[in-house]
Amino acid sequence: MTAGGSGPTDGRRGSGGQRDAGRNQGGRPAGERRNDQGRERNRGGSAPRRFSQQAPSQRSRMADPARLVAFEVLRAVSRDDAYANLVLPVRIRHHRLDRRDAAFATELAYGALRGQGMYDAILDRCVDRPLDRLDPGVLDALRLGAHQLLAMRVPPHAALNQTVALTRAVIGAGPGSLVNAVLRRVSERSLEEWLDELTTTADETEAAAIRHAHPVWIVRALRQSLAAHGRPTSEMDALLEADNAAPVVNLVALPGIGDLDEVLEQGAAAGELVEGSALSSGGDLGRWSSVRSGTVRVQDVGSQLVARAVAAAPIGEDALDAGTGERWLDLCAGPGGKAALLGALAAERGAVLLANEPAEHRAELVRQALRPVPAEAWSVRTGDGRTLDPELRGTFARVIADVPCSGLGALRRRPESRWRRTPEDLAGLAPLQRELLDAAIDAAAPGGVVGYVTCSPHPAETIAVVQDALRRRSDIEELDAGEALDAVALRPLGAGHERTAQLWPHVHGTDAMFLALFRKRRDAGAPTDAPSKES
Repeated sequence: MTAGGSGPTDGRRGSGGQRDAGRNQGGRPAGERRNDQGRERNRGGSAPRRFSQQAPSQRSRMADPARLVAFEVLRAVSRDDAYANLVLPVRIRHHRLDRRDAAFATELAYGALRGQGMYDAILDRCVDRPLDRLDPGVLDALRLGAHQLLAMRVPPHAALNQTVALTRAVIGAGPGSLVNAVLRRVSERSLEEWLDELTTTADETEAAAIRHAHPVWIVRALRQSLAAHGRPTSEMDALLEADNAAPVVNLVALPGIGDLDEVLEQGAAAGELVEGSALSSGGDLGRWSSVRSGTVRVQDVGSQLVARAVAAAPIGEDALDAGTGERWLDLCAGPGGKAALLGALAAERGAVLLANEPAEHRAELVRQALRPVPAEAWSVRTGDGRTLDPELRGTFARVIADVPCSGLGALRRRPESRWRRTPEDLAGLAPLQRELLDAAIDAAAPGGVVGYVTCSPHPAETIAVVQDALRRRSDIEELDAGEALDAVALRPLGAGHERTAQLWPHVHGTDAMFLALFRKRRDAGAPTDAPSKES
């Protein structure tokens, strides 16, 4: 994509830098490497170098604001372990970028973060020392430069000059010279040429990891996930490509409270999978009053579908609290997206939602998300979902447990997360996921419905947890989650497999949300043994 800027030299307007393919600068034949004073240039290399059209004294030493924003996002992610989707809007507002430059900064930051492993492999061939010995800020600048040179429609001279200017402005002149030299080497090949070189001796999995910029272990995990959920592993490339595609912004109007009129009038498109949803190309969503008020919210369609499925699944008569209607529980409610949708649905039906969140700062986010919903329809509890008060257990008609997980299903929205996660994370999360599902089942009334949800397709976090619960507990029966999703979708999804349901970014255009549904038996009993620790 080509985004806007202030002039030709920044690479965001026009296609400056074109040159006679058969002549060098100064009119000499292309093979000649001497300047007008007879001095040889480009010693030690056979490929023609790409020189800036400006003399050193004329080159910019000011950081372009859009590139500065992208750099600040990368630094916050690598230095502070921050989340790009939280940092980026703040930096865009701080530097007062217009819509065009904000789009450029977003593409640059997210693209460099998604492709980090691939770009590091290329940079490793162009730097004379191990990458971990580089100044971290210099490495982030090189990643930004590599992404512009290899994957954006930025003229090479603009990508090079502006990245060097950024480095000089925020790090120093010496590092600027290093960045200049390294990026010139990067620019000597196209991305496809670099990938061909890097994958010459790689096996199929390693080659896919390099070409699609995913860690090898995640490629293996996703292939295993496709097979486990009944999809052909031949879809692997399509799945990895979907992870790297910039996602559109998904919106939801809170039922009975908000509407989509404003966002549709401003260019958003009506959603095709679930009612009350819309798709937007992004930008400053705060410009819409409905978004500012919280009656229209940003929420992935996959999350909307699983919340609506839990809210719509049939319950037994025993699950109704006579005289007061249904009681619903969101066991892991932070930061509040599903809670807001569930609260609005509960209000429409005369039900009451309890949103539980263990961390106080996230519990406050849940309260903010629920504020547009009538106050009598919800309350927030701050505490561990595994230690609900005894008087609450066995009282809820509907319980959703959207448990902490690896997030492998949301890699397209969280570009940095693929490089943070490790296989050990799965083993560490497994006991917590099982314990939270047990707590959700214990909280359900006889006849009540429990939804187990993860934003991951990995079988260790999905099918294995479900099978373990069914093996240990005689007080639940499994419902058909695929049918439940189809019942609330605008068209058949085909997401069901052996009574569970898995959504996919390359098939449904959603995050890879998993849903399993259970109904509490009338003769509810305790688990037969403790949760398994297997991952």
